[in-house]
This record gives sequence, C-alpha cells and structure tokens, in this order.
Amino acid sequence: MAVYINEPSHTFGEYLLMPGYSSTDCIPDNVSLKTPLVKFRKGEQSAISLNIPTVSAIMQSVSDDTMAIALAKEGGLSFIYGSQPIESQAKMVARVKSYRAGFVVSDSNISPEGTLEEILVLKKKTGHSTVAVTTDGTEDGKLVGIVTSRDYRISRMDLKTKVKEFMTPFENLVWAPDNTTLKEANDIIWEHKLNCLPLIDSKQKLVFMVFRKDYDSHKENENELIDDFKRFVVGAGVNTRDYAERIPALIAAGADVLCIDSSEGFTEWQKIVIQYVRSNYGDKVKIGAGNIVDKEGFLFLAEAGADFIKIGIGGGAICITREQKGIGRGQATAVIEVAKARDDYFEETGIYIPLCSDGGTVHDYHMTLALAMGADFIMMGRYFARFDESPTNKVNIKGNYMKEYWGEGSERAKNWQRYDLGGSSKLSFEEGVDSYVPYAGSLKDNLSLSLSKIRSTMCNCGVLTIPKLHKHAKITLISETSIIEGGSHDVMLKESKQIIGS
Repeated sequence: MAVYINEPSHTFGEYLLMPGYSSTDCIPDNVSLKTPLVKFRKGEQSAISLNIPTVSAIMQSVSDDTMAIALAKEGGLSFIYGSQPIESQAKMVARVKSYRAGFVVSDSNISPEGTLEEILVLKKKTGHSTVAVTTDGTEDGKLVGIVTSRDYRISRMDLKTKVKEFMTPFENLVWAPDNTTLKEANDIIWEHKLNCLPLIDSKQKLVFMVFRKDYDSHKENENELIDDFKRFVVGAGVNTRDYAERIPALIAAGADVLCIDSSEGFTEWQKIVIQYVRSNYGDKVKIGAGNIVDKEGFLFLAEAGADFIKIGIGGGAICITREQKGIGRGQATAVIEVAKARDDYFEETGIYIPLCSDGGTVHDYHMTLALAMGADFIMMGRYFARFDESPTNKVNIKGNYMKEYWGEGSERAKNWQRYDLGGSSKLSFEEGVDSYVPYAGSLKDNLSLSLSKIRSTMCNCGVLTIPKLHKHAKITLISETSIIEGGSHDVMLKESKQIIGS
C-alpha cells in the first residue's frame, strides 16, 4: 500500500531561530561564511569552496555571464543556464573565465557601416560606452577602430551618421599583441592614460580588451571567488539529454563545476549522467545533482557519485509543480530530513556531501534558517532576478520598475530537457510561470545587506562559522499567531522606504 507521512511538511516561514550565548568575540566582522561546494573526505578540504553561501539559479532569467562575474566578485557562484545552444553556453563560460584575468571578450561590437543610432542602442543594452569596430561587427573580427563617448555628440550629429565617420581608426589606436601579459597590459594602460587596451592577433583580429576599471575593481573585491590561475570560478547547468555533447564543450570552455538541471533528481537518468562524467573524467570534473526532498533521494544520488545535492521541489517563486502535479514537499522539512541523512552518511563513510537548499527562500532570514537546518549553501532565482546584473529587461509597470522573471518550466523558457520523460517525449503542460519581480538595483548593494543580516543572526546564535551553526543552532516551530506577532501589528505605519535586501 502507499506510504503515508501524516506529519505536515513545513516551510521556512514556520520556524524561528532562538538566541544562543554570545561571547565578546561574536561580532559580524569575525563571522566566516566560507562553505564547501563539493564533497570531500573526513580530514580533507573541499576542492572548491564558496566564500559566501549563495549561488544563482540555473535559469535563463537569472544566470548568464554578467551575473556570474558580478556574483563571483562577491564570493559566490553562478550556474550559467543550459537551456540554450551548447556553443552559446560555452561562450558565456569562457567570457567569465577570461574576465577575472583582465582579458575581456568584447560584448559591444559594431561594423564600420553601423550608425550612431545603433551605437546608442548597443550602449543601452550593454551599459558599456566603449564599442569595438570590426569589419564584420563580431567580437573576434578584424579590428578597424574603436568608438567611445568622446567620439560623438548626440546633440550635434545625425543619428544616421556612419560609424566609420567618427570612430577612432585603428592607425590611431594604442594596441598590444594577444600574447601580452596582464601586467604588461596594465603598464601600457597607465603609461598612455588609456581607458582600455585592445589585444589583437597577427591578422589584426580582436582577441581581448583590457580595461582600466577592471584593474581597479579587482583590487576592491577581496572576497572574490577565483581559481588557482586567478580567474573567476563559474558553474554551468547540464541536462540528461545532450550531456555527452554539452559537458565536453563546457569543460573545454573552463567550467569549474557542473550541475544537472532537473525538476526531480531521484531518477536513473541522473545516475547515467554522473556515470558518464566519472567514466570520462574521473573525479577531476565536479558535478552536482538533484533535486530531491527526502533521505531516500539523497542516498540514491550520494551512491551515484554526486559532488553536491540540491534539495527542493515546488518551492520556487515561479514553480507550479505542486499545483500542476501534486509533487513536492515543504522546503524546511525537506532540508531537515536530508541534512540528517547527510550527517549519518558522513559518519558511516567519512564522505561529506554538501547540500544546496533550492527554493522557498522568501525573506533574507530564510537564508540563515536554511543554513541552520543543515544546508551548506542556498540557490536562489527570484532574489537575483531583481538586480541590474540579471539578463532580463527592466520595465515600468504602472509607475513601478520591475524585472522580467520566468521559470525554466514555463512556455517562455521551453526548457523541456530538464524533465526526464524518456525518448523524445516533451512536456505537454507548464510547471513554471512568466512573471515580474520588483527591480532592486545592484547585486552588490543588496547582497551586502543580506549577508550582513546572516552574520548578525549567526552572532545572536553564538556561532562564527556555518559548520558551528549546523551543530549549535536552536530552531523552534511557531504557530500562525506567532507569525502574525513577528511583524509589525496594532500600529499605523508611516510611509517608509523599501528595504532593498528583502
């Protein structure tokens, strides 16, 4: 007969943390948010660790190369979405890996036959004022000039003016060969007081751009997540359909870690993908799997060889799996059970498998609760979709600025590869919606506030590290009345500014 679990499953909003003893050392500046990303053996360290416990979701509306760079600067990680052609996903990964080294693949390019109007459209799209002029208008075409905001005056020029008429031509540019080191490039930039330096190959084709602002930025981001070659760390999503073609391309592009993007991970399909990685790359390539919601699902993926495991089905803001199919579980209950299974597995095998809580994070304090319940890091979509760095459009809806946000299971994404239906079967109904979220500004400002809340709460709990939070947190289930009591009540609120971190 069917298995019945009569205890209700709970969400993060039904729990609170209770304070623990705090010594004088328990101050936010002393809190470390470093956390393992991939599995390791007892007495060893994880091959990849995050400097902050947040990663962005594997979604078209969230994680492209721009988001990956911005989050890596803060110490986190993005998994670039896989619901796109293999070549374009690999290019995004390559751009992230080249960016930290200072060598940026140009994303603002135009041909000499383009117009000033096209320059303005491009500037609005990318936010960059430096545009490379190549013969074919591509990022790796033959460089014939550069356009910056100093080369034109909108008020004095016809918008149909050809780029070739006002660009700085190649013969007037300061450039360097593509084998120039970053130190040499920065020396040239400072010597000639440049804002950027193009690097070209022997055929005058554009290879990279080196920007003065990136040099300054690298010095400001002490917490950035970088590899042994001082390049940003980046992840990429894969599916269970074209993995044999996609995975080699992503590894060649420099992806540091992969994650199977699927609506449900307790399937043989995921085991097959993990076995493919182990057979072809051994333990050198790291791959996470999921999503699961209970002990049984965790043990299946642990034995299959997953490097980390994602928890959560149906808890995302745009996910309607529970509504459509009646499948899922309250996120808090799922994290609690899986974390216990992980700890028991660690005791039995000496292998620690990090857990990622994916979904159900509505408020900032839910992040701390997820960590206290046993998650090592949190994957979020809605949270990051609100920022300037997400790849979607900012729109004005009735006087309020919003960002577009849609699920991978929506008709708009058409990411049916993440649903393991076998053969050539395709999903006949949606499991995600197309929506808007309130625009919140820059990632850095918002994330800094959210992380400060996590650090402050950890101090209230009397701990300075995430492993200590796992061990010593006291968590209480609360009643519906307690939830109401927890917010402002019985008062008339004055008009207040929006809290950007919420």
